[in-house]
Amino acid sequence: MNTRQAINGLILLSLLTTLVACTFTIEPTATPSVIPPTFTSIPSSTPIPSPTIIPTATPLGCLTQPGTIVDAAIDITKPPQQFIVYLPPCYDQQTDLRYPVLYLLHGQTYIYDQWTRLGAVDIANQLIISGEAQPFIMVFPDDRYWNLPPGPGFGVRFIDFVIPYIDQNYRTLADREHRALGGLSRGGGWTIRLGLSNWQMFGMLGLHSPVVFAEDGPFIQRIIEAVPAESFPRLWVDIGDQDAELAITRNFQSLLVKRNVAHEFHFYSGNHTETYWSKHVEEYIRWYVDGWK
Repeated sequence: MNTRQAINGLILLSLLTTLVACTFTIEPTATPSVIPPTFTSIPSSTPIPSPTIIPTATPLGCLTQPGTIVDAAIDITKPPQQFIVYLPPCYDQQTDLRYPVLYLLHGQTYIYDQWTRLGAVDIANQLIISGEAQPFIMVFPDDRYWNLPPGPGFGVRFIDFVIPYIDQNYRTLADREHRALGGLSRGGGWTIRLGLSNWQMFGMLGLHSPVVFAEDGPFIQRIIEAVPAESFPRLWVDIGDQDAELAITRNFQSLLVKRNVAHEFHFYSGNHTETYWSKHVEEYIRWYVDGWK
């Protein structure tokens, strides 16, 4: 190819390129808009409940062991006020728990171990370990000076010293609803005097073959009427059909009826002896713990 032919070829190629550029226009590619997907939840016709976690009951090893007995005294009183404290099983292990308290007073001529001899501690252990009763504390104050000059001072020692000491030194539920008082014979007389005169302190009172103090006799009706009707403690009274105190106890019960005081009256066969009380001590303890359920 000569030089002229090469030049003509270049001119022809240039003309073709110009023609193509004028005929076709390349449009830029459009960027598509992104539309997020829409999710529609379709509820199930039968809703599935959330799982309920039921903890497995694991018995504490200490619940196979009896409670603890503590023999103590308050030395600042004259004479020193002695008492026995029963602490329920697991008291030392479950240090974040507080407990109801049952105060039980013994009879005349006896000392503070009377209730324990009659089986109160064994029954408490049985009820707590079996799960029939919630754990509770029992206190057995001593009233051995009944026929000596310190005898009449027992009420002051009990109300002003024993109860505050127990609430300060043991993990009690220190309110009326969780504090009960009961007594045998002379202890029942103290329960009438102290329990009704201090009704705001006790949610339950148990009078077991009670002996009304001679000096209280003329004022029993007044003592009963002094308690606000709506605030009367839960009350139990029992006595044997051969008990020398039967007439007085019947009179006391009739005053309760006259005042429309709700109470339980139990009239059993027997007399004023430990034989009678030992037959019913389990029933007594069950009555107290039922009041805390």
